[in-house]
Amino acid sequence: MLETRIISSLEKCFSESSPADFAPLERISVLRGERLSFQYAYRETAPDAPHRTWCTPVLLGDLAEFASVRIVEFTPSLMPVYPPPRQSDDDFLKKDPGLYPDRLEQIPKCGIPVCTSMARTLWITVDIPADASAGDHTLTVGIDGAAGPLDRAQLVVHIVAASLPEQTMPVTQWFHCDCLADYYRVPVFSEEHWRIIENFVHAAVSNGINTLLTPLFTPPLDTAIGHERPTVQLVGVTLEGGKYSFDYSLLDRWIDMCDRVGVKYFEINHLFTQWGAAFAPKVMATVDGEYRRIFGWDTPAADGEYPVFLRTFLPDFIAHMKSRGDDRRCIFHISDEPNSKNLEQYTRSRAVVADLLEGYTVMDALSNIEFWQSGVVRTPVVATNHIQPFIDVNVPDLWAYYCCSQSVGVSNRFFAMPGARTRFIGMQFYKYNIAGFLQWGYNFYYNQGSYNFVDPYADSTGQYFAPSGDTYSVYPARDGTATESVRIVQFHEALQDARALALCEKLCGREATLVAMEAICGEIVFHKCVCDSPTLLALRDKVNHMIEQKV
Repeated sequence: MLETRIISSLEKCFSESSPADFAPLERISVLRGERLSFQYAYRETAPDAPHRTWCTPVLLGDLAEFASVRIVEFTPSLMPVYPPPRQSDDDFLKKDPGLYPDRLEQIPKCGIPVCTSMARTLWITVDIPADASAGDHTLTVGIDGAAGPLDRAQLVVHIVAASLPEQTMPVTQWFHCDCLADYYRVPVFSEEHWRIIENFVHAAVSNGINTLLTPLFTPPLDTAIGHERPTVQLVGVTLEGGKYSFDYSLLDRWIDMCDRVGVKYFEINHLFTQWGAAFAPKVMATVDGEYRRIFGWDTPAADGEYPVFLRTFLPDFIAHMKSRGDDRRCIFHISDEPNSKNLEQYTRSRAVVADLLEGYTVMDALSNIEFWQSGVVRTPVVATNHIQPFIDVNVPDLWAYYCCSQSVGVSNRFFAMPGARTRFIGMQFYKYNIAGFLQWGYNFYYNQGSYNFVDPYADSTGQYFAPSGDTYSVYPARDGTATESVRIVQFHEALQDARALALCEKLCGREATLVAMEAICGEIVFHKCVCDSPTLLALRDKVNHMIEQKV
């Protein structure tokens, strides 16, 4: 007997689950231009059924031509949460090692497996056309066996006669070019590397990541002191006779690629090392005909030759970007995650370049409000579990971020978290007028300190670096494309929610929008999340209904 059910995109169906474990999804509302995702869960329970049957997924209805089907595959997790004494909370689906549903794989040529006593889900994505007719549309999902139809289920998709507004909030998940070169075993910035990079950037943009970490020099991120990551440097540097000159041909190719796929902003690599801004990043140069490293962990940040280099390079770089008309697309960094003990050193390093970057956005991820209060960081990117003091004093242009440490109360994208918890951050973005969002691992396939490569299919923790789901949100497919995770899609749904809320505010007013939201889910704060999909879907449906009443 085949058990089936249409369920929301926020559910995570484990192999031992039953479709009946989840709330049925029978009707859902969307805006024009929105990307809709949902799942079709199935499980064979007949004791005499073959252990595996290959079947064919079926989509029927007028929206079927705009839909695609993938299958949710499992990835092993040996550390879904931090072990004690590190904290977690009660809003995790599981805390034990095991197989977690995460990868959105293409349907194999042989079809989809229907296995005895093993639950699986199909992932259906529908790109709602911008000119779709308003009202109810029925989308039929099913499975065909060799002898004909095995099951059919229906979802009513209600399309509101309003278009989802364009995303204006900058969103970045750090893009690691070196990880792609290592995984695919191709030379850095070879033609094959460029092809792979563009594929991965395209997948990022399609999921709302519109800001791209741009390695003018190898980013000094997650690199053990004294260790080097592979060189990924877009700017050519020549030093002859004591004078620097710069070649921007690779950078120009990077920008042209970004323009093709829709990147809006360039997040320039950090100008000083992580956790304190005490040293220079790795910089390679041709010095009197010899190509070698000229700066790195052995180079003080604010003394000696490196400040001379920066004060020569940055005006030249900005002039080049101005000549392209792209300088205002740049976002700059000093150092990642400084703490209060680093304030003096951070201030010294920032002073090296402060006048050169006047008028541009300079931001850094941090948790201590002293950096903003002192004026040394004007655009703080604050960890979501430390953001309330910044909200309380109305810090303007406030960004947010999360990483491995945000595991209690707040939203994140760990394998073991409910999808609703991952998506709820869109509501928080809206309520608190968050100006931008940062996460550090779009495709980080190394271990802590970047000593070794880690196969993301076999180890989702970066060799026990962080809970599964923190270090990457896409997988490297064999053909050089990015395989999406359910988590990156759920986060993209959060961004769509924030855009829908902005439209609701425009039509109904901010106060009415917030009152309607909090009537369903209670007070919206960063340290508490909606973790069940029915509540979150009801909240979004209310927003869509308010929009529909005004159009």
